[in-house]
Amino acid sequence: MLSLGSLAFAAPWVLTALVVLPALYWLLRVTPPSPRVVRFPALRLLRDLHAPEETPARTPLWLVILRLLLGALVILALAHPLLNPRAGMPGSGPVLVVVDNGWAAGRDWPARQSALEETIDRAERAGRTVMVLATARAADGTAPEVEGPMRPADARGFVQTLAPQPWPADREAALAALERVGDVGSAHAVWLSDGLAGPDDAALAERLQRFGSAEVLSETPDRLARLVVPAGEGTELAVRVLRAADGPAAPVTLRATAEDGRLLARETVSFPRDARGAELRLDLPTELRNEVTRIAIEGESTAGAALLLDERWRRRPVGLVSGRAEGSAQPLLSDFYYLDRALTPFSEVRYGSVAELLERDLAVMVMADIGALTESEAEAVGNWVEQGGLLVRFAGPRLSQSADELVPARLRLGDRALGGALSWSEPARLAPFAAESPFAGLAVPDDVTVSRQVLAEPTLDLADRTWARLADGTPLVTAATRGEGRIVLVHTTANPDWSNLPLSGLFVQMMQRLVALSAGVAGAASQASYEPVEVLDGLGRLVPPPATSLPLARDAFGPEAVGPRHPPGFYGTAQARRALNLSSLVGEVEMLRGLPAGIARASYAGRDEVDLKPWLLAGAAALTILDVVLALLLRGLLGTRRTGAAPHRARAAAAGAAVLAAVLAAGMPGQARADEDFALRAASDTYLAYVRTGDRALDEQTHAGLEGLSQILNRRTAVETAGAMAVDLETDELAFFPLLYWAVSPDQPRPSDEATARLNGYLRNGGTILFDTRDRRLGPAGDLGGGGPGGQRLRELVEGLDVPPLAPIPPDHVLTKSFYLLQDFPGRYAGGDVWAEAQEQRSNDGVSSVIVGSNDWAGAWAANEYGQPLNAVVPGGERQREMAYRFGVNVVMYALTGNYKADQVHVPAILERLGQ
Repeated sequence: MLSLGSLAFAAPWVLTALVVLPALYWLLRVTPPSPRVVRFPALRLLRDLHAPEETPARTPLWLVILRLLLGALVILALAHPLLNPRAGMPGSGPVLVVVDNGWAAGRDWPARQSALEETIDRAERAGRTVMVLATARAADGTAPEVEGPMRPADARGFVQTLAPQPWPADREAALAALERVGDVGSAHAVWLSDGLAGPDDAALAERLQRFGSAEVLSETPDRLARLVVPAGEGTELAVRVLRAADGPAAPVTLRATAEDGRLLARETVSFPRDARGAELRLDLPTELRNEVTRIAIEGESTAGAALLLDERWRRRPVGLVSGRAEGSAQPLLSDFYYLDRALTPFSEVRYGSVAELLERDLAVMVMADIGALTESEAEAVGNWVEQGGLLVRFAGPRLSQSADELVPARLRLGDRALGGALSWSEPARLAPFAAESPFAGLAVPDDVTVSRQVLAEPTLDLADRTWARLADGTPLVTAATRGEGRIVLVHTTANPDWSNLPLSGLFVQMMQRLVALSAGVAGAASQASYEPVEVLDGLGRLVPPPATSLPLARDAFGPEAVGPRHPPGFYGTAQARRALNLSSLVGEVEMLRGLPAGIARASYAGRDEVDLKPWLLAGAAALTILDVVLALLLRGLLGTRRTGAAPHRARAAAAGAAVLAAVLAAGMPGQARADEDFALRAASDTYLAYVRTGDRALDEQTHAGLEGLSQILNRRTAVETAGAMAVDLETDELAFFPLLYWAVSPDQPRPSDEATARLNGYLRNGGTILFDTRDRRLGPAGDLGGGGPGGQRLRELVEGLDVPPLAPIPPDHVLTKSFYLLQDFPGRYAGGDVWAEAQEQRSNDGVSSVIVGSNDWAGAWAANEYGQPLNAVVPGGERQREMAYRFGVNVVMYALTGNYKADQVHVPAILERLGQ
């Protein structure tokens, strides 16, 4: 390598070819260009005896310089110049490249690929072979092995097959692979690290150092992979984002998406200064929360940056069964009253008998004071619990008298069991929850007391089954595992009969913790094994499972199973999926530190070597194309240098092309300017828009009518309009106009499919269209095909349009009182019905998206420049025209303000109250 300061040549011997440039100059200078072919008819002897141009005997100097420059660029490119070249590699043996291709490498995999290619290029320039070791296990579970030594060209093909894997790197296995490498001489090792600490880091670095020399590349601390782990319990959408190193405060954005990829939430949280964790709680409506299947860091492509959510995170169905008659006469004494209010905010509550509830999917069953069950009920509930269900029971008089086997602890017999309760002279308070209890961390209010309860028979394992105690140590909540599920008993009632616990916020928190303990819908977890449904790849994308992935046994389902045979992802069935997350296995991330002394360290971002060869070759290619074009021009194969009629045809063609280009250049920007002017005009003021029908007379009348209505609006209301504007359904944007007036013309062509789709979007996003058939009649509700010719034509025009069901406007409709109080809606004609949506939706402030009439309102509104009406109105004359104006004002106010006038019926009562 020849180094000249910041510039170096990897193949300097190629520069010797520069000595041939003088010879090339002489050769090009004395060699004339190829002769031109000129037709020679006999009449040419009488004309143009002297040629106007002469072919030069030598190549023009400027063309010689151009070709010399082309040759120089090719020679310099083949010499492989490098800007800011890196120092040569120590040693003389092979170059050993160790690549971390575990989950953390996906954060910036292109940077690692560039570093791989650069390392191989350096080895090739030094004439050294390459060995490659990927530290992550292969998809089939094969342990890492050293590939090579191989030629750099073969190494490039091998490293192109490498990709990040969705499981951690196995550096212990990589170290074992290095130990099996024999003597390779004075090698140089390059470790392309993911920057995260792990087992055997120091041992791996020491082994690389023993090969001869070693350097480690890693990302800067702010570019290291981050991890998303759950922070809440159950259905609470709370996550923590972990980073590998302390640092300044930095924001991170999380995206919550549905199964089909729809974005449901996007929130940003900041890492506090010198903190390695940031917590985010997503407060979503129940419907959206149940759709979330993935929470991931925006812009970060790793399997650890994505947290998959399954049934355990969703609102779970909870069934309520009570042992007493539940009526509405005294709701405050009902068990359901308190349970419903405690469970509804985060669960789907169902009511019914045991058999009715078990007919549907169920996560939790709550029994309030149920004594002994029938044999069939006890068997059904027992099987349901063993399959993964959670049974929560509350005590009461019935349970204390006749308890069955579906309790976590044997209840004490005797007077207290028969009497149904234990009474104290003073109510007992709750003791703080133990650290191993599911209720750990909940604050116990001082005013929560228990006056009666059922007692558990003391046994050796009663303490292990106790989740909550009273201040005197008596168990208040006990639990036991049965099969895949649990049975929990609260030793007091679910209503305030025996305790005021149901009246406290602690009761809600305890029920939320209990529901969170369920495994989701019982039966979903009852499979013997879980088939992979979708798995994460190394870049954090959900993909179909590869052929190497295997089913996961139910007993082995957990974070420890994550690996090549069981990648993170969804397992089970399409209807009942369970999420296997990589973050649960990794737990935390730590920056790579503590490497042995003598190992050079660098970052991927600091590698500023620039290869100039591609740029020089691109310049040479551009000069080659230019040289070919100039050669064709000199030979007369381009341009207008032919004889006879050809020059005239060429000049005519060139002139035509120039004219066409000028027209296109002038026309296309003009159209763009017209669209821009339309958008600017429509957005800057409020216009009354109408559909351009193509019928000139009708469009002019409609324009005049809307101009007249605009003047009325400006004089009588707070609405300030700029006049009327025509819109073309095929080209113009409709979103600028809240109201669109459409006068039906028998000659108007049916809108295209694109225009119909644009109209549907306009209606669905809050726009309103006023159809005017101008024939004073309309067919039945929702049938636009009835009525006169205008109605028949309207049915053809709106074919494909998403028109809602229509009904005649009732007397109490908002249109009758949005500004003026009206009873009918005449236009140029009177007597026709006006139709609107049969049931107005809550969206768009209740404004109907379609209004249909036949009274030719624009004809009644139309006036000339002096304000004189253009059309007569029948049969009511000017009084009818005034009512037509008032209807127009009401329609515009209705479209702009919505249905706030719908409550006007309450105005008399409000005025009466104010008068009192």
